[in-house]
Amino acid sequence: MDLLPTETPSLSRRQGFRSLKLVNISMDEPLAEEPVGVDYGILENGLSYYVRRNPKPRMRAALALAVKVGSVLEEEDERGVAHIVEHLAFSATKKYTNHDIVKFLESIGAEFGACQNALTSSDETIYELLVPVDKPYLLSKAISVLAEFSSEVRVSSVDLEKERGAVLEEYRGGRNAAGRMQDAHWVLMFEGSKYAERLPIGSEKVIRTVTSQTVKKFYEKWYHLCNMAIVAVGDFADTESVVELIRTHFGKKASLSQPLAHIPEFCVPTHSEPRFSCFVESEAAGSAVMISCKIPMDEMRTVKHYRESLAEAMFHCALNQRFFKISRRKDPPFFSCSSAADVLVRPVKAYIMTSSCRERGTIEAVESMLVEVARIRLHGFLAREISIVRSLMMSEIESAYLERDQMQSTSLREECLQHFLRREPVIGIEYEAQLQKTILPYVSSEEVSRFAMNFCTSCNCVIKIIEPQERATIEDLKAVVSKVNALENERGISPWDDEHVPENVVLDKPNPGSIIEESVFPGVCATELMLSNGMRVCYKSTDFLDDQIIFTGFAYGGLSELSEDEYISCSMGSTISGEIGVFGYKPSVIMDMLAGKRAEVSTKVGAYMRTFSGDCSPSDLETAMQLVYQLFTTNVEPRDDEVKIVMQMAEEAIRAQERDPYTAFANRVRELNYGNSYFFRPIRIGDLKKVDPIRACEFFNMCFRDPSTFTVVIVGNIDPNVSLPLILQYLGGIQKPSEPVLHFSRDDLKGLPFRFPETIIREVVRSPMVEAQCSVQLAFPVVLKNAPMMEEIHFIGFLSKLLETKIMQVLRFKHGQIYSVGVSVFLGGNKPSRTGDVRGDISVNFSCDPCISSRLVDLALEEISYLQEHGPVVEDVATILEIEQRAHENGLQENFYWLDRILRGYQSRAYFGDLNGSFEIQDEGRTKVRKCLTPTTMRSALQRLLPFPCKKQYTVVILMPQVSRLKLLKSSLFSNSSSFSRDAKILAGAAGAVLLVVSLWRHCRSTLSS
Repeated sequence: MDLLPTETPSLSRRQGFRSLKLVNISMDEPLAEEPVGVDYGILENGLSYYVRRNPKPRMRAALALAVKVGSVLEEEDERGVAHIVEHLAFSATKKYTNHDIVKFLESIGAEFGACQNALTSSDETIYELLVPVDKPYLLSKAISVLAEFSSEVRVSSVDLEKERGAVLEEYRGGRNAAGRMQDAHWVLMFEGSKYAERLPIGSEKVIRTVTSQTVKKFYEKWYHLCNMAIVAVGDFADTESVVELIRTHFGKKASLSQPLAHIPEFCVPTHSEPRFSCFVESEAAGSAVMISCKIPMDEMRTVKHYRESLAEAMFHCALNQRFFKISRRKDPPFFSCSSAADVLVRPVKAYIMTSSCRERGTIEAVESMLVEVARIRLHGFLAREISIVRSLMMSEIESAYLERDQMQSTSLREECLQHFLRREPVIGIEYEAQLQKTILPYVSSEEVSRFAMNFCTSCNCVIKIIEPQERATIEDLKAVVSKVNALENERGISPWDDEHVPENVVLDKPNPGSIIEESVFPGVCATELMLSNGMRVCYKSTDFLDDQIIFTGFAYGGLSELSEDEYISCSMGSTISGEIGVFGYKPSVIMDMLAGKRAEVSTKVGAYMRTFSGDCSPSDLETAMQLVYQLFTTNVEPRDDEVKIVMQMAEEAIRAQERDPYTAFANRVRELNYGNSYFFRPIRIGDLKKVDPIRACEFFNMCFRDPSTFTVVIVGNIDPNVSLPLILQYLGGIQKPSEPVLHFSRDDLKGLPFRFPETIIREVVRSPMVEAQCSVQLAFPVVLKNAPMMEEIHFIGFLSKLLETKIMQVLRFKHGQIYSVGVSVFLGGNKPSRTGDVRGDISVNFSCDPCISSRLVDLALEEISYLQEHGPVVEDVATILEIEQRAHENGLQENFYWLDRILRGYQSRAYFGDLNGSFEIQDEGRTKVRKCLTPTTMRSALQRLLPFPCKKQYTVVILMPQVSRLKLLKSSLFSNSSSFSRDAKILAGAAGAVLLVVSLWRHCRSTLSS
């Protein structure tokens, strides 16, 4: 076999970028006003349209209707109406009633959650669809749906009452700790403007009481075609026929009101003095800092503006790199910190720094963040820092250029939306690559550093700290701002001192291994290599993305093999080792070493397997393979400083979990359904004192020591002539230890102890809450028999989708009491043995009004019971078959899909050394189930795989607000016997935390999806 590197199509294509001609341009040269590569125009009635051909994904189209109407247009008695209109659009229009739009979209394979993606923000509402176009009528009908949204939404009292409960539940779901913190910061940011008073979700009072007349008046007043655009990007034969479809469905429409109401502009007042806030949130996931500075929104019109945007992006990238290095120092002021800029509302952009820190550490974090931007104002960035950032950005644009013909239609749709909503130029990736290649080398440190002025505390600045308990005061914040300002004025801040960074990841290249055996699997189009050190490598070449190679290596044996005494320490091994550096260098050093390269590798140690995964550019495959080599040859040793940081972060996370109301709920669910073994038990602060860092690192080192235990799957733009020498050198070059390390047979692994309750259990978990929340999980045991395992796995997948669809129809569409429902299957507790039954559970999850939670559980049980007795209708089966088929077709075009398929092929109980055979058995199972799927077989599967009848064995856990004992006693004494049933037991527990979301520019309440 010839293993010498030769010129390949992949390398030629990359050389195409590197030989891309620079452009001779003036900074005053205007950028194209009309979008490049797009069939763009405006109909006579004022509707803008954007149509673009794009082949990825095949036979799919990404559609959108953008409306320049958001919550800021609402009057006081309309707060929340813009969002209600968005909900009603999918509920009923002139042509469609009773959520027929949702049923149509699901019937063509576009799932309710995935396709019905509508967003309401302060300034706009966007309706998005992703639909198949392999049948001629589908695109026409999908465009007709968007046309209905533009002017034919039916706003009757009946429609509104049906949807009111879903909107209220969405409102309630946003009133958690993260939502309250974001809302409070939003109001503080825009104090004095109408934006502060018009959160998109609206007010609870208006949602509960608004009339259909008020909603209809708002809809007819503002939904004008001249304020709308339709976007269609997809695998079309031509754009002209799509434009004709748009003319057919939209051309004869007129605006609902005459004369047209003008959309006003709402200014945001400036302020020279900073605004301060100390926000105490008892349910917060930790202490945090947000520093936001508002600046006027710029328009990008010329090359000069584009250059400024590049310099601005370089500023945030360089600042984030500094923040990361600070977070890895001894006794860091914060655990993490980041900086970004984005448009918040139409007239305003903001620079935002956010950090998470230890309790009682917010003032120190504020000082560190302010000092760092002051340091940049005084001394600028180092030339080396700018060089690193320039390399990163050049690598990103190179990757985008190489994959310019493989971009997802949804990404190109977003470009068109921003052109309409923000007037952002769409200049085409070819010209943009030329611009960046021309401009980036000449962007100076001074240009980049200048953007630190936008973080001045006198520049419309808002400083907010978030704490679970009040520790700091506004006076403390004012004092630290004065202190940093004084240091800056006195030039008392020293320049940045960077650490030394080695040139190469691997100092001494290993001797290459050899190929002992090679097998080709034509059914998978993959090749398997057995290397001389015992490692098995399987690679599959694809042409889905020119600049992507992904890989995963796995070995059997993980945490389940440990005793209870060792479990706590070893489960922390990955975290402690990651903080120290698993590739032979500190994380802050490896970050700089990889600048300009697209290569990353991560590790995971689970119950039954240990894995490493990577993602890289084909040109950086050597770097990725070097990282894997370093992983196997580095001996991680704990150092006090890094261990201290990890333990501080772990302690903060545990304290956050104990404050979170959902902790008790999730932990009780786990304890009830899986038992109280140490593996499923949450880690407490007391457990951290038992962690032995030396043992933790020893275990991690053992997990990635023996290459002979690993199977590695590589998928992507692989040329064997280039890739195989690298695989042999860095994977084959890993020395096999003299004695096997963690060498386990998959059939002999120690299983986790878990057993589903054999009776009916209904429990309420009550937790202290700032605002009432309610979450429900209804679970059933699942047993998949060994003999027909391949078919049963597919059956349970179809059943979960059927249950999700039918329960959604009942609880939301019929009763209007929930926002969404999820049905999930858990089979992960089983050891990967090739024999024996597989046990797990299938669970139904939703949130609702606490007062009706038990009734909704009963309704869900009634629906499942009905399906077990009578089965679904033919249309239900056709819908889930179509959804599964469309997902399968999309997956066939993705590298991650094939990586997962091949991994599952090796890990399947049908695998006995032949990957082809394993694939065939799995595909036969899917085909067999699809062919036999009927209402009768679905009913049979529901009876066979779930308890039958379902009401004889299940668990229900309901999270409810804690109430006083007196109030609870009164409730039980005076409740009507015919009202909703009250659960007898009130228990408490704890589990996974709600993460603190502080990224305001993606303010969750500003993108409300129905």
